[in-house]
Amino acid sequence: GKGKVSKLRPSDGEVLGSLSVGGPPTGLVFDGSCIWVTNSASGTVTKWRTRDGKALGTFTAGTKPSSVAFDGTNIWVANDGSHNVTRMRPSDGVVLGTVDTGGPPGRLAFEGANLWVAPSYRNVTKLRASDGAVLGAFRVGDGTHHLVFDGANIWVTSGGTYQQIGSGKYAFWDLDGFGLTELQASDGKALLWFRNIVPSDLVFDGTDIWVTQYNSGTVIKLRASDGKQLGSFAVGPRPGAVIFDGTNIWVANREGGSVTKLRADDGSVLGTFLLASFRRF
Repeated sequence: GKGKVSKLRPSDGEVLGSLSVGGPPTGLVFDGSCIWVTNSASGTVTKWRTRDGKALGTFTAGTKPSSVAFDGTNIWVANDGSHNVTRMRPSDGVVLGTVDTGGPPGRLAFEGANLWVAPSYRNVTKLRASDGAVLGAFRVGDGTHHLVFDGANIWVTSGGTYQQIGSGKYAFWDLDGFGLTELQASDGKALLWFRNIVPSDLVFDGTDIWVTQYNSGTVIKLRASDGKQLGSFAVGPRPGAVIFDGTNIWVANREGGSVTKLRADDGSVLGTFLLASFRRF
């Protein structure tokens, strides 16, 4: 809401500074030396050098870019407004190609050879990273938004369907229900389907899948090998994005302007940190 990206010290959650970006930031990724941030309002993506926060360039993507991914060679930007995915060269932001997704592309995940696109409708699309060729589209639940690769399979969240009915109001109906689907990365075959969770985002920690539960203010831990639930842990209100830092899990709480840090091995909360004040770095 503030049009900023914050930098936090992982050891203690100290806010080290913030960057003002070109509108509400909707996605970010690290390419090994720089952070790339999508700016939804301006239809651009900005490249920031992490060591000092210097902007190295702002590049035109598509309309309303929502998320961004790095495949080890190129930057990929999902454009919800123009219904496509843009492939960019990291060195200078030159657009190398654009792939039509037939609808808002939503989130992206790279699995070593291919890019997976989770749109806000039913099908997840698999693109060959080297040239953007479409390798397949696979049926999942309605309202798919987030996805992650666990080293073997793709996990995709779903959350029903929304329709605008006027005056900024939305109707909602549950078709396939809220849930989480596990797809086999090789052929897109559905392996598991979970209906007892209301997912917002998810991350893989090397062994387990962590899923934020938007309505309940919790994050659940699932064993990636078989989907067994290993625990449910309270965080802040309306948890959204989640990330793993190599040791701990970090959850962004959409209400209250805070992030919660949990120990990945047992889910114990190590702290909740407010992002109320910012310093430029």
